[in-house]
Amino acid sequence: MAPTAASVPVPEPAGLPEHAGLPEHADVVIIGGGVIGASIAFHLAEAGVRHVLLLERDRPASGSSGKPIGGVRAQFSDPLNIRLGLRSLDAWRSFARRPGADIGLESVGYLFLLGDDTELATFAGGVETQNALGLPSRIITPSEAAGLCPYLDPRGIVAAAYSPTDGHALPKAAVTGYLRAAQRLGATVRTRCPVTAIDTADGTLRAVRTPYGSVRTGSVICCAGAWSGAIGAMAGVDLPVTPLRRQIAFTGPLHPAPPRIPFTLDFDSTLYFHNDTADGLLLGLSDPAQQAGFGRQFTREWLRPFRAAAARRAPELARLPVTGGWAGLYEMTPDRNALIGEATHLDRFLYATGFSGHGFLQAPAVGEIIRDLYLGRAPFLDIAPLTATRFDGHAARETRPEAHII
Repeated sequence: MAPTAASVPVPEPAGLPEHAGLPEHADVVIIGGGVIGASIAFHLAEAGVRHVLLLERDRPASGSSGKPIGGVRAQFSDPLNIRLGLRSLDAWRSFARRPGADIGLESVGYLFLLGDDTELATFAGGVETQNALGLPSRIITPSEAAGLCPYLDPRGIVAAAYSPTDGHALPKAAVTGYLRAAQRLGATVRTRCPVTAIDTADGTLRAVRTPYGSVRTGSVICCAGAWSGAIGAMAGVDLPVTPLRRQIAFTGPLHPAPPRIPFTLDFDSTLYFHNDTADGLLLGLSDPAQQAGFGRQFTREWLRPFRAAAARRAPELARLPVTGGWAGLYEMTPDRNALIGEATHLDRFLYATGFSGHGFLQAPAVGEIIRDLYLGRAPFLDIAPLTATRFDGHAARETRPEAHII
């Protein structure tokens, strides 16, 4: 059987030793070897920061980054998320040149299916904001949507929102590309090396401990995904991140092969699907019954609500076979927006986590932002609204709801 996107082998970055040989000192320690940590390591090393150390508890992309849906988009409602998406889309398109790797980018567009006038009004407002910021999204008719995605039954929707510059890529290939480039630029990466404690004194960082020794450092960047709450707690920093299982399935090769379609999502049910790399389809749905937790077992029970939703929007999908799938973790925050910033009471503890399903698509821009925060430069975007303190008591009213959530 031809490989699916779930089984296409992506080599580990060359020369990634495990815990052996930890340096005694690092200028900055990055905790987490997913796409956010890899992007940050690359951007710091590229900027000339010496002694960058990335620690990963397992293997690169073994957490949330290894099992996401791979979407890249700027089709959001919040201007801040739109700008993060636009900046990242530019970086994904030039990834083959900088840092230099093939990530299988498919710029097929994103197609949100809208089932009623309320959803249409929400997305029409989003399109207006997106267009003002330079994203060429638009509202299209049901028949136009069916022309882009022949699986769609146009009778069940009132309209769709389409952004032709969005698409999807291979997340593990992106992590590998970033880490290889970071190493070429002098960064050190150690895998299977969990952080067990963070030493602080008088509001400053002193060291990061692992089972294989301690590393003296005055700067830590937490990008541990669903595990970030525990890392923050080691340093006395509250990072409100909750793990939530999300599952996707693969059809395997289809005959005839499916047409090239946009990344298609039904806003009401959260059904989504797009082409994989083996003449099949990736299928997904954000199961509303899923309970929070670290479980990452793939189960077929969620296919029942998926097929029920598919029967309403894309009936042919409800009948397709499923050859296997993945389960991974979303790193959820209370308002489903990222946590990006620096701790207020602990000098040089930075964080980039809690992306609630948007970490892969925002990773290039976030790498830039954390680089600039570390270097004391003003980032291209004011991320004050994304700091973790927005959930502190009186600041709770400053949370930023994002309408375009799946």
